[in-house]
Amino acid sequence: MEGLTGLSHLFVTMILTSFGGVIVMPAITDVTMAALCPGQDQCSLAIYLTGFLQAMSGVGSVLMTPLIGNLSDQYGRKALLTLPLTLSVIPQVILAYSRSTKFFYAYYVVKILAAMAGEGSFHCLALAYVADKVSDGKRASAFGILAGVGSASFVVGTLAARFLSTDLTFQIAAVLSMIALVYMRIFLKESVPGSGMKQPLLKEGEESRVEQNEDDSSRRTTGTFKKLPSVGDLICLLKCSPTFSQAAVVLFFNSLADGGLMAILLYYLKARFQFNKNQFADLMMINGIGATLTQLFVMPILVPNIGEEKLLSTGLLVSCISIFVYSISWSAWVPYALAGCSVLGVIVRPSICSIASKQVGPTEQGMVQGCLSGISSSANIISPLIFSPLTALFLSEEAPFNFPGFSIMCLGLALMIAFIQSLMIHAVPPIAGGKISSNSCTDTLV
Repeated sequence: MEGLTGLSHLFVTMILTSFGGVIVMPAITDVTMAALCPGQDQCSLAIYLTGFLQAMSGVGSVLMTPLIGNLSDQYGRKALLTLPLTLSVIPQVILAYSRSTKFFYAYYVVKILAAMAGEGSFHCLALAYVADKVSDGKRASAFGILAGVGSASFVVGTLAARFLSTDLTFQIAAVLSMIALVYMRIFLKESVPGSGMKQPLLKEGEESRVEQNEDDSSRRTTGTFKKLPSVGDLICLLKCSPTFSQAAVVLFFNSLADGGLMAILLYYLKARFQFNKNQFADLMMINGIGATLTQLFVMPILVPNIGEEKLLSTGLLVSCISIFVYSISWSAWVPYALAGCSVLGVIVRPSICSIASKQVGPTEQGMVQGCLSGISSSANIISPLIFSPLTALFLSEEAPFNFPGFSIMCLGLALMIAFIQSLMIHAVPPIAGGKISSNSCTDTLV
């Protein structure tokens, strides 16, 4: 596709990073259960700790991704990509060395800190990088291709996990995470013109204060802290753009469902059908193959013909139906069938990102993607706190009634809300001037 020729190094970085993260996913449930509840198929402590990890990751992402997105608008995507890629290496190294109970708890603590500081930042910056390189009309397809590259590495990673031993799985993950960091630093070219850490942030802030003393006091917002906005710009964007506001609501409820499903699904399948690492890998591989084909080949064809808005609603509807069927799974083959039928759900996030990116100018793509990541992360804080205890309750003998998939059905209700809201999104012209600022927003509202 024209416009994607400058993205090859980003795609390679995405493949290496995603592969290193995905290859451990089928094994981490068994590793957690073995460290916390040896010999058991149901472990409430494992569910609670996984939910807490996801919630703390969401807290960190809410604070960090808008900040990192804004910083990348000033200092470049490449400089800020270094942080999440570096942090992703440390937890992998710990489990590559040992998976005993003591080392698992060490991994758990480090993983929380790393996730709080860098979780979600890589994808936020990757989307902003693509937006820098691709024109508005082709942006949705480009986002879909980026997601498809990640899904392709997801497929390869789960396939590798299916045949590798647990020891070798974590060792390969640690090595690939290191290679991804080195590759990005050497080969990826900056996409923000004139960016770069030419001087420290503190020094720049001091120079800004000197300029403020010399110039009119109305220029006080030109310092460093104006370049580190998050809540103010997000509120302004929500007020100024109804389209962005509607997309934000859809993203919140979709992320609420996705986050809950990520926290509980594997434990639900293990308790309900005694699934293990290999079966988890099979499910992920089926889903990943479908997602890859959809994002790389189907989405670029559908977007020009039906638009991001209709594509978004279609993906949410299919996902909603799949989740409801998941909640009443009556046999071990049902999750396999749903893994192949729910592939249209992967088009939801690229569609939202494309709709939102068109509401701002080229110098604020980092800000808008950071805001979206912050909204998604806020849902990821709430979701495990609600659905992890709910799942543990309904999988235990103290369940108020016999419905093991009740918590999953509740996730389907969240997706239903997102689907209804998506029907109200209509394509509108971008905000005048293509730039968000608190002053211009205030003037518009007044």
